[in-house]
Amino acid sequence: MGEGWQLLSIRGIPLRIHPSWFVILALATVAFQQQFSRQLSQAAIGAPLLWGVGLLTALLLFVSVLLHELGHSLVALRQGVQVRSITLFLLGGVASVERECPTALGAMQVAAAGPAVSLLLAVLLLASSHGAAHASPLLGAMVNELAGLNLLLALFNLLPGLPLDGGLILKALVWQVTGSQRKGIQVATASGRFLSLLAIGLGVVLLLRGGSAGGLWLMLLGWFGLGAARNQTQLLALQAVLRELKVRDAAQRRYRVLESSASLRDLSRLRLQDSQGLADWLLVTDQGRWRGTISDAPLQTLPVQRWDSERIGDHLQPLDQLPSIRDDAPLWQAVLQLDQPDTPRLLVLSPAGLPSGTLERPDLAERVLERLRVHLPAPILEAARRQGVYPLGMGLPAVARAIEASGE
Repeated sequence: MGEGWQLLSIRGIPLRIHPSWFVILALATVAFQQQFSRQLSQAAIGAPLLWGVGLLTALLLFVSVLLHELGHSLVALRQGVQVRSITLFLLGGVASVERECPTALGAMQVAAAGPAVSLLLAVLLLASSHGAAHASPLLGAMVNELAGLNLLLALFNLLPGLPLDGGLILKALVWQVTGSQRKGIQVATASGRFLSLLAIGLGVVLLLRGGSAGGLWLMLLGWFGLGAARNQTQLLALQAVLRELKVRDAAQRRYRVLESSASLRDLSRLRLQDSQGLADWLLVTDQGRWRGTISDAPLQTLPVQRWDSERIGDHLQPLDQLPSIRDDAPLWQAVLQLDQPDTPRLLVLSPAGLPSGTLERPDLAERVLERLRVHLPAPILEAARRQGVYPLGMGLPAVARAIEASGE
């Protein structure tokens, strides 16, 4: 969807406006103006005032949506989950979090918080509608409209299918009962897909019967729901691959081996042979035994005249200073380690604790894509290898964090 423009920050949470929000703001303003005009046709209210109240109602509706998303976000913060942003867009609002709650009960509380805020707003607005109508018929109509819309927002979001809050609650319930977050996602995704197809079907029927606006809106919601269900299915497939594949399945060999008796001049020659991009690690052995690793620091600190006499074994560093992982570890654990600062590569260790390869982000991503039968053009893969990143910005760290949080 894109980030949109940041307007302000609430409790450290950026509030963003997506360009599509202005479309729905304009449509809502027109709809409210026409509705108030019909309801209060006997009150002889001027057109400018009706347009102004229509715009104000539309803005207050999105304030209600913002409060709904803030309900989710503040409960998520209490659960220790960082909220990246809240974005208002064409279909309402969405809160982006860095990861899911680690427990089913916590996830249920976060999901239920938004509808609870909307229900509370509906009750407060209904309670004040009588007094508002006495003060001004137009104000009473606006308060009644906002009360009904908040009630509708709460009930609609409680429908049991992803990506709605009701789908998240259903997922958490299945997760709590079965102990499997994956099963919860599968059940809620299937339910969401059914509701989306139902919405598209009803939209087509309304469209054929002349209800163009309502029919198109239902079809749009159904299309959005199907997209969310497809994303969840893809996420499950990606999680399954990261669980099944082992580090050894994606490991390459980006290290070279030198004898400890070699000179720094030999080290210099090897460095000159390195290809573009991240230089290979240099591991040192002594008659077949692993001794350590050596960096380029001696070449940078010692004069060239001493390179022939200085031995590599005199400048060794321990192997355990290199970030490492066992070759039988699941691939998602490697993703988490590679997400740490200043960790572009991991040393892969055999069951005996000896170096057997290396693992970098492009190698890992390429193996995952291969298992998913996704083939990217060679230039994209080559650019990722040069930069040491995941191709096309694949969000593997977020997927791995979700696996970790699930406890499965």
